[in-house]
Amino acid sequence: MTAETEQDPKALAAEAAAAIAELTGVERHDIALTLGSGWGKAADVIGETVATVPAEQVPGFHASGVPGHSGTLRSIRLADGRHALVIGARTHFYEGRGVRAVVHGVRTAAATGAKIMVLTNGAGGVNPAFKPGYPVLISDHINLTAASPLEGATFVDLTDLYSPRLRAIAREVDPSLNEGVYTQFTGPHYETPAEVRYAGIIGGDIVGMSTSLEAIAAREAGMEILGFSLITNLAAGIQETPLSHAEVLEAGRDAEPRLAALLKELVVKL
Repeated sequence: MTAETEQDPKALAAEAAAAIAELTGVERHDIALTLGSGWGKAADVIGETVATVPAEQVPGFHASGVPGHSGTLRSIRLADGRHALVIGARTHFYEGRGVRAVVHGVRTAAATGAKIMVLTNGAGGVNPAFKPGYPVLISDHINLTAASPLEGATFVDLTDLYSPRLRAIAREVDPSLNEGVYTQFTGPHYETPAEVRYAGIIGGDIVGMSTSLEAIAAREAGMEILGFSLITNLAAGIQETPLSHAEVLEAGRDAEPRLAALLKELVVKL
């Protein structure tokens, strides 16, 4: 084990939050956003950037291991004077750094003072009603990683994990938004057609490789959570052509203006 993985995760998050305050000059952040594939452009439009910090300068963070992710932490002043912390350095479960590393971003966000966590991702559509290139509100999730960020006898209720209040605000901003159940697989391979059928049978509408573990950790930290998936493609067995990360990136680029406009209008209402 590394020194990072051996360190108490909450202590490491507090150390990271202190470093963010020093490096950005912003003592407290009120809201945090993790921007996945297709969502990164929102950081340019939701407010005034105060500081941008390479992730590896902050304890517990690493340069992004996924093409299309910025690898930075950005402090943004919103129009109402609040500050948003934008996390562009997500660690995925499949990177092999352990669950503590996967959820370090949200724990750090909570330690900076953020009470609301917006989690976004690019994902495959299982529900045929979901069109590629459009966002879907996450109403619930199914965690198929066989892991949890909670350690020991830590019992946390997940009944309303994805905040009904925040989802209602999102639907006010965009009444056309669909809602669905996100299913997290481990990755990094894409799901087989049989696994996609399985996800649909057990109640999943969307399949991806992130978000669920982060949402659980955010709830443990006392945050209110809003989740979005950009449907980058139809999942295996529904889409006839082979899946590729290049396709995910292309779909994200095409959808960026729409997603950025959505978050710009939404964030000030949260």
